[in-house]
This record gives sequence, C-alpha cells and structure tokens, in this order.
Amino acid sequence: MEKLNFVKNGVLRLPPGFRFHPTDEELVVQYLKRKAFSHPLPASIIPEVDVCKSDPWDLPGDLEQERYFFSTKEAKYPNGNRSNRATGTGYWKATGIDKQIVSSKGNQVVGMKKTLVFYRGKPPHGSRTDWIMHEYRLVNTSSQSPVEIPMENWVLCRIFLKKRASKNEEENCGGELVARKATRVMRSNNATTSTTSNRPVFYDFMRKENTERERERADLNLALSSSSSGSSGITEVSSNNNQEEESSDDHQEEDSSSCNTISTTTFPYFRRKQNSI
Repeated sequence: MEKLNFVKNGVLRLPPGFRFHPTDEELVVQYLKRKAFSHPLPASIIPEVDVCKSDPWDLPGDLEQERYFFSTKEAKYPNGNRSNRATGTGYWKATGIDKQIVSSKGNQVVGMKKTLVFYRGKPPHGSRTDWIMHEYRLVNTSSQSPVEIPMENWVLCRIFLKKRASKNEEENCGGELVARKATRVMRSNNATTSTTSNRPVFYDFMRKENTERERERADLNLALSSSSSGSSGITEVSSNNNQEEESSDDHQEEDSSSCNTISTTTFPYFRRKQNSI
C-alpha cells in the first residue's frame, strides 16, 4: 500500500473536505510514539520543523488554522534539562501545570502536554501575545512513576493563534451577562420572598391572654375610681341639701315670727275685742 503524503514543501495539503483534528491521545500514541520509535506513521501529515528557530507567524502553514510540527528539544545549557525556547524576536514561556495524557482503554499515562505562550522581547520584560503552543512529549510507562524518554528528544507541537472576540461580540456577551445577572437576582429575590411567605407564623396566645387580663384590670381600676368619685359627689350633694333644708327652716321660723309681730302691730283692736268677749 502506497504511503499517503499530504505535506508539500513543509505545508499540509489535504484534499477538499478533509480536516485534521486528532485528539491528544491520537497525537501521542499514533504519531509521536511512532516517530520516536521510527515506526511508520498513519500518514505523512506532520512536517519536521524546528519551531524555536522561527517566530510563530513565520512557520509554514495557514496562520488561521492549527498547525502541527515534529520538533526536537534543544538543551539551554550543556549539563541542564531546560530547553532553549528563544526565537528571533521573542521566546516561548511555559504557563500552568503539565497535563497527563491518559489512554482511553487502560487508563494509562502515555504522554504529557505542556502549554506555552509566546512573548515578544527578552525575558523577563517581554510582552505577551496571543500565540499558544501545546507541546506533547512521551513518558516511560514501564515503571510505576512516569519518566520522560530521552530518546532523540522528539516532541510534537501544536501552534495556533488565540482568537479574540470582536467589539460587537464583546458587547453582545456583556449584554447577555447583564441579562443573566438580572435573571439570577430576580430568581433569588423570588426565592427569598417565597421562603418568607412560606415560613410558619407562631402566635403567642399566652401573651394575648396576659394583655387581655391587663386590660380587664385597667377597666376595673377605672370603674373603682369613678365609683369613689361619684360617692363623694353624692355625700356633698346630701350635705348641701341638709344645709339648704336647715336654712329654709330658719327662714320659715323667721317668717312666722315676723308674721306674728305684724299681726300684733297691725290688728291691735281685734285682739282687745276678743279679750273683752
């Protein structure tokens, strides 16, 4: 069977309708592992390029698509394990924690993935760009703890430009976020009102009885005070009546005495005649 070759002049050329979207496991097991052990590849689709010799925008392939390259790691120092990732105008800097690539069948670690970001300038004062690289490497699965294989230092690199949202998309996303926040606030308010409305109401009947008793006691005190004031008023009225009666009797006696004097003075002859008779 003739081997398929889709790389021409270092550029991937696929027939119309074909796309190359492998998974992390397929990149490590089917391509990188075969390349490291000099086994035949499924297809000649990934070119060999030293990615650190050129800037990411100068590498072969379509800049708007993901590009895959086989590359070798160059040691930064003769006796060190650090890789030299400096390019012509910048450098690649690792970010985050390396991710384990696990096989789907035996849940076995078959490789590691490192994420790197391209910076313009010289470290540590470089300016960050939107170029991202995923670097895949093999690990030794013979021992319990995964150890990197130093065989020829082959790695597989996936390089792409991180897309930023346009202003209209950002505004739309911002409006959607505001609407989502508003709906969440409304839901939370409704939930709080429903919980408050559904809460049981407890009445203190003993307190109600105590208040009623206090009211009854207050009414009794008012009645007693009013009755005492009324009795004092009656005694005063009776005393006044007695005084008036005594005064009226005195007046009557005075009137009777006055009448007698008047009769004796005004009718003297009448009394003499009676005596003579």
